[in-house]
Amino acid sequence: MNIREKILIVEDEKSIAHFISTVLNTNGYEAILARSGGEAQSMISSHCPDLIILDLGLPDIDGLEILRQLRSWSSLPVVVVSARSHEKDKVMALDLGADDYLTKPFGTDELLARVRTAIRHTRTISDNSEIAQKGTYSVGDLTIDYNKHQVLVCGENVHLTLSEFRIVALLGKYAGKVLTYDSIIKELWGPRAGGNNQILRVNMANIRRKIEQNPAEPKYLFTEVGVGYRLAEGD
Repeated sequence: MNIREKILIVEDEKSIAHFISTVLNTNGYEAILARSGGEAQSMISSHCPDLIILDLGLPDIDGLEILRQLRSWSSLPVVVVSARSHEKDKVMALDLGADDYLTKPFGTDELLARVRTAIRHTRTISDNSEIAQKGTYSVGDLTIDYNKHQVLVCGENVHLTLSEFRIVALLGKYAGKVLTYDSIIKELWGPRAGGNNQILRVNMANIRRKIEQNPAEPKYLFTEVGVGYRLAEGD
């Protein structure tokens, strides 16, 4: 079974939140909901969404402030949905790092198109040209399929968990380069995760058992002791 892309909807208006979640769930995504800014901040770290749909008019924190805080540590794609239709509001949101701005009311097709574009954008800005062009990264017998959320070895799905896939997918975007422990944790679990490397080490051990023929002599996933991890660079 393919892993569905998880989308966090940050929206306090029940009818709109229900509409967006229904559209996403029936079109192959997994929708989760936060009804306030505080709840959203917690869920971004705990649920690791692939994309955020962010309303600006929240009851406790302005959506722009959430966007500003998020961009201080993550490039997670954000589609703003708002009743604010003035040009200055759109410019401010885009300048703060929103990937798109959708003015209420909007239809199903437009919402889905904006979501697809924002998710695709995270691949096209990758340092890895193969990912940008094909949505895959291959080295030796290992392939990361960013469209299907799968990692394959010799053409067979190795069935990574969501957390494991996110780690390998991140390393694949920077294949050949060392990513520090802290940068991986911060990107995937947020700044609140702190400097505890245990969760990362456990995931890495599980990944190696699944993708390496001999985990003690890895071909794909390398540890730079005291620094971080590196995925093998393709030919």
